Amino acid sequence: MTSDRAPHTASREDPRLAELLGGRAGAVDASIPVVAFVLAWVVAGAAGSAFPINWGAGAAIVAGAAVAGWRLYRGRRPRAVLFGLAGVVVAAGIALVTGRASDFFLVQIVSNVGSALAWAISIVVRWPLLGVVVGGLLGQRTRWRRDPDLLRGYQRASWAWVAQYVLRLSVFLPLWAADQVVLLGVARTVLSPVLVGLSVLVSWPLLRTALPADHPGIRHPR
Repeated sequence: MTSDRAPHTASREDPRLAELLGGRAGAVDASIPVVAFVLAWVVAGAAGSAFPINWGAGAAIVAGAAVAGWRLYRGRRPRAVLFGLAGVVVAAGIALVTGRASDFFLVQIVSNVGSALAWAISIVVRWPLLGVVVGGLLGQRTRWRRDPDLLRGYQRASWAWVAQYVLRLSVFLPLWAADQVVLLGVARTVLSPVLVGLSVLVSWPLLRTALPADHPGIRHPR
């Protein structure tokens, strides 16, 4: 006897989460200003500059502006692009004010703390953020919440995103406390895109295995 909780066969109408959520491309774009900051800071320091943080901050802002221009050219939403650029400017400003290069990563660290809490709370209150995001992108508004199977699936899959934020913090916080700027840059550049990609990959099976065999798919809440 087949369980009604068995995962349904892949539907042609089911979009890939990677396509909806942007996958690793957005994380890679966000890493470019980080690479620019660390490289400029290292080179300026090696060249004997008295203000390596200034060079790093300037390089990060220029790189962030270039990425923003490319995103706009590719048709990204202006609001999202401006938020991304604003984050780079604020991060650079914090490092300039404190005079500590590792503080460039404070915005990222605080953002990860907030994101982990927001995703966890959303699951507990039965408004899982993965459902909010995917449902919004599919034009469903809140119809997915009236489908108990989809709601359960989005709750289960959202834990993958909580886990990746917690994992980021477990790496970033010790490096920030030890003032390890280069290692922070490496971790931010390598770890974040990998974790985002893994979260997307893991979310899909977690979501689908929560749906019964006869479920029409995430495009069609019941």
